[in-house]
Amino acid sequence: MRRNQWLLAACAAVWCFTSSLQAKEQHGYAKHGDLKYPVEFSHFDSINPKAPKGGDLKHAIVGTFDTLNPFILKGTCSPGMRDIYFETLLKRSPDEPCSVYGLVAKSLEVAPNASWVIFNINPKAKWHDGTPITSKDVAFSYHTLLEHGTPAAKMYYKKVEKIDVLSPHKIKFTFKKIDGEYDTEMPTIIGIMGLVAEHDLKGKNFENTGMLPLLGSGPYLIDKVEPGRYLSYKRNPTYWAADLPVSRGYFNFDTIHFYFYKNAAVAFEAFKAGDVHIREESDMGKWANQYTFPAQQKGSVKCHAVPHTHQVGMQAFVFNTRQKIFKDPKVRRAFLYAFDYDWLNKNLFYGQLTRTQSFFDNTSLGSKDLPTGKELALLEPFRAQLPREVFEESYAVPSFTQGNRENLRMARKLLKEAGWIYKNGKLINEKTGEPFVFEIILNVPENEKTALALVRNLKDLGVQATARTLEAAQYENHRINMNFDMIMHMWGHSLSPGNEQAFYWSSKAADEPGTRNYPGIKDPVVDALCQAVATAKTREDLEAATRALDRVLLWGHYIIPLGHRTKDYVAYWNTIGHPPFNPAIGLPSIHTLWSTQPGK
Repeated sequence: MRRNQWLLAACAAVWCFTSSLQAKEQHGYAKHGDLKYPVEFSHFDSINPKAPKGGDLKHAIVGTFDTLNPFILKGTCSPGMRDIYFETLLKRSPDEPCSVYGLVAKSLEVAPNASWVIFNINPKAKWHDGTPITSKDVAFSYHTLLEHGTPAAKMYYKKVEKIDVLSPHKIKFTFKKIDGEYDTEMPTIIGIMGLVAEHDLKGKNFENTGMLPLLGSGPYLIDKVEPGRYLSYKRNPTYWAADLPVSRGYFNFDTIHFYFYKNAAVAFEAFKAGDVHIREESDMGKWANQYTFPAQQKGSVKCHAVPHTHQVGMQAFVFNTRQKIFKDPKVRRAFLYAFDYDWLNKNLFYGQLTRTQSFFDNTSLGSKDLPTGKELALLEPFRAQLPREVFEESYAVPSFTQGNRENLRMARKLLKEAGWIYKNGKLINEKTGEPFVFEIILNVPENEKTALALVRNLKDLGVQATARTLEAAQYENHRINMNFDMIMHMWGHSLSPGNEQAFYWSSKAADEPGTRNYPGIKDPVVDALCQAVATAKTREDLEAATRALDRVLLWGHYIIPLGHRTKDYVAYWNTIGHPPFNPAIGLPSIHTLWSTQPGK
C-alpha cells in the first residue's frame, strides 16, 4: 500500500512539473510570435520615460456625451474613461502588432493550446478608494459585462466556459472550443477587459448609471463635469501603478480637459485662440489654406505633415443591404462606377488622398493580385458560393482619369441587369415603376461635401439621393439600430485582426443592434473566414485568412471606398512636448505627451 501511495505521489509530482513547464508564468502575452520586451524591461521604446510631470492639456472633441459609463450600449461616453479612469489586467504594447503586458495582473499563465489562462493579480493594485483589486472583482467584471455590456463584449465573453477564483490574487478563465479550435486571442481579450468594482456597484443599476461615476483604478480621477460640454480629469497623486514599466512616460499632465463642440469650425477657432492645445487635421483644404494664423506665423503653433507606413483602415459609404433597393450586388457595384472620386480628391482634397483599395490597405494583410497558396486553399471550398471575380480578377476601384463616360455606361448596364431602367430622367424599377430614392445620413457637417458629390454623380443615373446631417444623439440612434439607407463609416484595424472581425461582418452581428455590421452582411463564407482569422495559429495563417476575408468583402460590393492620407497632419502649441514621430505607429497618444512648461 505504501509503495502504491509513493507511486501515485511521484506521478502527481511529475504531472505538476510537466504542467508548469507547459504553462509557465510570463510577464506578457503575444498572440503570434514572441514578445518584444523582456521580463525586466523598463519602458516601451516609443515612449519618453523621462517626460516631465505637470501642466494642463486641453483637447477638443466634436460631438457630445451623456454618460460616464463606457461599458454599455446606452448613451455616448466621454473620451478618457476607458483608458485613463478604468484599467485592465493587461496593457497593449504601442509598437507591436498584438502583444500585451502586465498591469493589474502582474503576470499570467497560458495553456499551450490557449484553452485557459490564469491571471496573477498584482497585490499592489487598488481602486481609487484604496480598496485592493481582487480576483472576485475580476470575476464580477466579467459577469457584469457579459450580462449588461455592449454587444461586442457579449460576443467575445461567451467564449468563456468557466471561471475559477483560485485565490484572492489568482483567477483562471477556461475557454470553449469553437468549431474544434481554441481561440488564441481569448487570453488577450480577457486581459484587456475593463474592470469594475463589486463593492461599488451594490444596489446600482449598471445600465442606468448615466452621469454617476463608477469606481475606477486608473491614473486619473474625474475633476469637473458639465454634461455634453466639458469634462476634466486630475492626475491621481496616489496612483498605484505609476512606476510600472507599462506606465513610465504616460499620464504626464496634472489635468486633462476635454471640451465638446458642435462642429469642427468652432473647434478650430478654439485651437487658434489657444483654448485647445493639439489638433489632428483631416480636412486637406483647411490644412492648405487655414493654418497661417498669427500664432502659427509667430512660431507658437507647430505644424507637421508626417509621412507614415501604418494601417489606414477603411472609410467608405456603406450600403444597408437590409433595405430592398440595396440587396442586389449589381446595384451596389453600379454606384461604385458612378462615383467620380478622382474629381472629389482633386477639387476638394487637393489631391492629397489615396484611394483605398482594401479593408486592410497599407499592410501585409490586404488582398492583392489573385489568391494563391494558403489564401487560395481557404477560398477553394467556397468557389461555388463566391463571385468568379474572387478567383479571376484583382479588385480595383474604377478610375475616372479618362472621364466618366465608360464608367457610366457600365453602371447603367449593371442597373439594367438588376431590373432598373432610366425613364423620363429618373431611375425606376422595371416591374413596379417605383423610383430609386434613398437618403445618406451623416453625423458631422464636414462630411456633407463628400456626400453631395456622390449625390450629384448618381443624378446622372436618374437616382434621387439626398444627404442630411443629424444631431448627434439622433444619428447614434439610427446607427445603433441600423435604421438608415446609407452612412459614411470608418472601420479601423490593428495589425493583428481577430475576434472583432465577427463583430464587423458576421451573420450573427447583422441582426444585433450596436454591432458594426452596418452593411447587414449575412454570408456563411464570411462567417467561416472570420472564424479562420480568429483561430489562426501563426502569422502566416493570419495573413492568409485576413486576405481571403478582405477579398470576399470587396467583391461583395457592400461599400463605396473613399480615400486615406499617406501623411498624418498635426498641429500643436509649443507648450506641448511629444515623443519622436514614428511612421510605423502613427501620431503619439495624447497620454504620452507632456507640458514643456510643467510648473505653470
